[in-house]
Amino acid sequence: MERPDLSVVIPVFNEVESLPELHEHLMEVLSGLEKSFEVLYVDDGSTDGSDRVVDGFCVDPRVKAVHFRRNFGQSAALMAGFDFARGEVIVCMDGDLQNDPADIPRILDKLAEGYTVVSGWRKDRQDPSITRKFPSMVANRLISAIGGVRLHDYGCTLKGYRREFISKVGIYGEMHRFLPIYAKWQGANIAEIPVAHHPRTMGKSKYGLERFFKVLFDLLLVKFYGSFGQKPMYAFGGVGLASVLISFLCFLAMVYFKFWGGKSFIQTPLPLVAVQFFLIGVICFLLGITTDMVMRTYFESQGQRPYLVDRSRNLDGD
Repeated sequence: MERPDLSVVIPVFNEVESLPELHEHLMEVLSGLEKSFEVLYVDDGSTDGSDRVVDGFCVDPRVKAVHFRRNFGQSAALMAGFDFARGEVIVCMDGDLQNDPADIPRILDKLAEGYTVVSGWRKDRQDPSITRKFPSMVANRLISAIGGVRLHDYGCTLKGYRREFISKVGIYGEMHRFLPIYAKWQGANIAEIPVAHHPRTMGKSKYGLERFFKVLFDLLLVKFYGSFGQKPMYAFGGVGLASVLISFLCFLAMVYFKFWGGKSFIQTPLPLVAVQFFLIGVICFLLGITTDMVMRTYFESQGQRPYLVDRSRNLDGD
């Protein structure tokens, strides 16, 4: 089958109330474009009937659906969308009506200027300040500083990608917010544009303040992947070398106190500290070797996907 010009990927989890309005507005916007398109809904194990609503949309062959067996999270849903989408350009957005489909043409126009990734910026964000906006602002600044890609709003799902920069990206856990960084590693040219953001009027938010701490942990992983993803021995070996060096200095101090300081080995904690740091160093070296072997196995074997598809509609091979 010929590839469409555009694929719109929408992760869905318990959004039964907002889906009909979203779909109507989305199809109106896409039908006004002079482009072929498909819409791919990824049902992330909804329990409120969203799956039946999505299947109802599939009477239009331009609408596709993938249903997970259970809830795997937004990162897995987006990854499935990227796997099954066939468009030359892929735009992803939320299914809760807070993103506006009317911004899709603006994203496409920006991509047409030569950019390979266009990220939405919810400049006038309609969310609570204390629990959502302030933690998001802090997280965005941290991610920009550590990840090396300066964006105002990593958490905005509304983004556009050229297929070649996103189709091979593996995103696990809660790593979807770092997609621009992954694309940058592949040489992507990234732009950011302000987009509309509407207050939630239906359903319930799936995120709370605890997401801030998940972002911090994920950011450490992203930094590790970026700096040591293909050479983990450098990280573990560096820590191991520092530990062995500390152990050696403790040994020298222990000997000094024994012969010139008037203190026996058992009168100071230095022997115990020296042994502990030496063992830490050995363990770090072994971890470095092990993770290097795991990394090589990962890159040399076929990749596994972090989701299980229960059924699909209107996909090739159905």
